[in-house]
Amino acid sequence: MKNLEDHILSSGLPEEALMEKVGQSMTKWILGKKNILKNGVVAVVGPGHNGGDGLVIARELFLAGINVFIWCPLPLKKPLTIKHFNYIKWLGVTELQNAPDPSGNELWIDALFGLGQSKPLPNYLADLFKTRERNQPKRLLSLDIPSGICSDSGICFKNGAATASFTLTVGLFKRGLIQDYAIPYVGTLVRFDIGIPAQMLIPFKKESTLRISSSDLDSYKWPKPSPVASKYARGRVLIIAGSEKYRGAAFLTMKGALASGAGSIQAALPRVLEDSFSQLLPEIVLAGSLENSPNKSSLIGDFINKYSFKRVDSLLIGPGLGLSEEDWEDISMPLRAFAGLLVLDADALNRLGDSERGWRWLIERSAPTLITPHINEFQRLFKDIDITDPLKAASEASLKTGVGIVLKGAHTVFAAPSGQLWQLGESAPWVARTGLGDVLAGFLAGFGSILVASSRKNLDWEMFAGALLIHSEAARTCPSASTASAISAFLAEVVNKMNINECYERDT
Repeated sequence: MKNLEDHILSSGLPEEALMEKVGQSMTKWILGKKNILKNGVVAVVGPGHNGGDGLVIARELFLAGINVFIWCPLPLKKPLTIKHFNYIKWLGVTELQNAPDPSGNELWIDALFGLGQSKPLPNYLADLFKTRERNQPKRLLSLDIPSGICSDSGICFKNGAATASFTLTVGLFKRGLIQDYAIPYVGTLVRFDIGIPAQMLIPFKKESTLRISSSDLDSYKWPKPSPVASKYARGRVLIIAGSEKYRGAAFLTMKGALASGAGSIQAALPRVLEDSFSQLLPEIVLAGSLENSPNKSSLIGDFINKYSFKRVDSLLIGPGLGLSEEDWEDISMPLRAFAGLLVLDADALNRLGDSERGWRWLIERSAPTLITPHINEFQRLFKDIDITDPLKAASEASLKTGVGIVLKGAHTVFAAPSGQLWQLGESAPWVARTGLGDVLAGFLAGFGSILVASSRKNLDWEMFAGALLIHSEAARTCPSASTASAISAFLAEVVNKMNINECYERDT
């Protein structure tokens, strides 16, 4: 973003014009939120251009009849910011000589530090923001980045940060703003366009993380098998999941696979589930039985070494299996040779992490592999990778292993072996509930089988980023409930609608 701003300004756009454009756009948005302005505004103005943006907003709010105060806790440094300060003083806006009352009812506008923060807040400012949030929660709005947050990593510096109800960011979404670390401080994220020409973004596209959100579904193309393809040519999935200890995981995984629209789904399940599953999920064929270990986990080696995977496009192993004493090296030879998409989730990843070679086993697979860890599973598997920066960690692991990685979190990261990165830009905290990860694993396995069946060539990893988004959006917008079962049913509706839309577009 800094490079883009410098490029725009060096092309001839006056810095004053850019600041006015940003400030005017934000003011218009703020004026649309009358309920947050009724008690007036305190603009906390920083020494640089972020402070200048805050002064433009304060000026315009004052001219619109809002009761406005400004406070400059640090000496102003940028000449343009000083000019705006002198003008707003001339207009008659009151400058506070001491820190504002953190218990006051006014809306605070945090315009202290913007892009590129690298140092902790001074103690007195950090304490002031903490007291403000404690006394008047959600009565603060941040410009570009909440003060005290690293705009690249999203990590809060040691002294703390401002806690915003809204963060109004300029130009591009800053990477740090959508990291799990930053979510408690950012509030609702609102982006303001500054007119960056599309061609200027092209050189950055492969180097940058791509934020994906609901609007991207408008241009997403669901994979289209041949209109005369049989069920076996529309994706064949095999699921190895569940245990006497974790029975529900297998059912939710199968529901996720069904929602994908895959043509044929089989499952290897613990014996305890065999009688009930055919009644609850009659569309799924039983491929075999899994024996129990003494700790009520499932043993998978016997099934894997006896089963022929020639008629399987996508193989999913892991949800609800539990941990066992089986040696991964002893049971995994057929998995190395499997020519379809291998998806490893949950306890398959934990078992692999406990094995002698750990993640290095993944390198031996020549066919595509997708793994779906959450943070703890990732750390167990990749003990030598620092997870502090999830984007960097997922990318490093993907490049090392040659596999696609779905690193699950509030804003899930997807890393492709090509080095490309995608991250979900919207989250729904109310769906962080048991079972949704099982639905996701089944859905990605089913979706992957459709891709493999449609084209035996290299998989288009970008398509998986879209599938991840579809699952996220179904969870975020499910109208009936936030349980994994309700979301899997709604996910099936979403996919069916996408299939209908694709069919309509093809016919017209």
